[in-house]
Amino acid sequence: MITSPTLTTTQIDTLRLHIKKTWKTLTRSHEHLLQSAKDTKLDHKTDTPWIVYISPLEDCPDIQTVLERSLSSKDMQEIEIRTLPSEVEAIKEHGLLYLPGPYVVPGGRFNEMYGWDSYFILLGLLQDEEWELAQSQVDQFLYQVKHYGTILNANRTYMLSRSQPPVLSMMVLALFQHTQDEEWLRTTVPLLEQFYYYWVVPPHLNSGTGLSRFYAFGEGPAPEVLFSERDDEGKSHYDRVKEYYQTFEVEDYDVNLYYDRENDKLTHLFYKGDRTMRESGFDITNRFGPFSADILHYAPVCLNSLLYQVEQDLAQINAILGNEQLEKQWRDRSAYRRDRIDQFLWNEERGLYCDYHFQSGKRRCYEFATTFYPLWLGISSQAQAQRVVDNLSLFEAPGGILTSTHVTGNQWDAPFGWAPLTFIAVEGLHRYGFHTEGDRIANKFLTMVIKEFERHNTLVEKYDVERCSANVSYEITFGYSSNEVGFGWTNGVILELLAGGEKKV
Repeated sequence: MITSPTLTTTQIDTLRLHIKKTWKTLTRSHEHLLQSAKDTKLDHKTDTPWIVYISPLEDCPDIQTVLERSLSSKDMQEIEIRTLPSEVEAIKEHGLLYLPGPYVVPGGRFNEMYGWDSYFILLGLLQDEEWELAQSQVDQFLYQVKHYGTILNANRTYMLSRSQPPVLSMMVLALFQHTQDEEWLRTTVPLLEQFYYYWVVPPHLNSGTGLSRFYAFGEGPAPEVLFSERDDEGKSHYDRVKEYYQTFEVEDYDVNLYYDRENDKLTHLFYKGDRTMRESGFDITNRFGPFSADILHYAPVCLNSLLYQVEQDLAQINAILGNEQLEKQWRDRSAYRRDRIDQFLWNEERGLYCDYHFQSGKRRCYEFATTFYPLWLGISSQAQAQRVVDNLSLFEAPGGILTSTHVTGNQWDAPFGWAPLTFIAVEGLHRYGFHTEGDRIANKFLTMVIKEFERHNTLVEKYDVERCSANVSYEITFGYSSNEVGFGWTNGVILELLAGGEKKV
């Protein structure tokens, strides 16, 4: 267990107890269906029901009967059950996508099950011995792949057209380490493969490099952004983006691709990039140019590192199940991807992993904490890991790891830090034997979180790691400026760091 000279056992125990209680308040199941269906991110007319969509592969009347047994008649009157249309374009009114078992939501305005949040939540559930809930968390993701085609950004209809960073195979193996249930493990393989192929065929695949990119399928403004991400003057995020383009010169990309200055309109390609940036989980950062509008033209370090891990995981699962030939095929795929990552994403001169721009054939060296992913997942050589550690001072702050080195008014840039990125850096440092550095950063993050918890009696999704503060709203100009409470992945990372931070991936 990590200990800090600045933290007492009582402080740590109080925080642990708070997290233990919070899992209950963040859990959604059939009995919470009305609570889950309510969505503050969209406009909703009073006295109209909240819509819950059932997969067309399910028997809708049967599920309605099950739900009627779990809910009061008053709650059922506020919900309308519909079968999900087979074409996304046919959805005229947005709603919640049904999941059959309990799951944990991040918290605050995020009252649905999110893609990559759930991996860190799962780690926390396993640390807290919430075995049944942990099993259900993974099973709901497997259900999503089977019934909705992929892991969704979140289980709302307006997110059917985009996924999130691929962490399902890591979740499956983390749970299997506890259950040792080989029969269940065998059932996951077709769904893990289906989710893998979502990422490694066009349009997600860039055939020139053999690497993948994020790519959302929807068109136009993201509905949840139009309604909910407004400032005190009532301007939407997209209004603020247009003002930025009117005011500032952009050298990172050809702004004419994304903004029609003559008509003061954002282009179709801007909205495609905007939705894709949300699929990446990093909304918003200037990592791929202002507002990451140019993200479609990049092979990102984070995504390709995670796909390497999926290949490694499928090799390991096949080894457990005794499929030697399939194990070798997956090992070969991961070796090929490691070579591609070395070739296209490693910047020897800078000693950092950088995202690769397909069109220019150059890496964009925007210092970003995703440079720690190849250490976390064991892709780096020892020499490469040493080079990244030589650059640790770029990212290390009084409260943990800075997301980037650039202050942009976006929440996924400096001075902000997030639990998952600090966790990934700490795990990566430990993996390559940099225990002093890993422990130091873990202690910084834990100290900041506990001090802020004692001030506000809550845990939040992000922190200003320069000032060691949870008060961040006034510093955020683009996207949503609130700091949501709960908070699922912060809970999970805290429990992991307290447990030692040296678990092998």
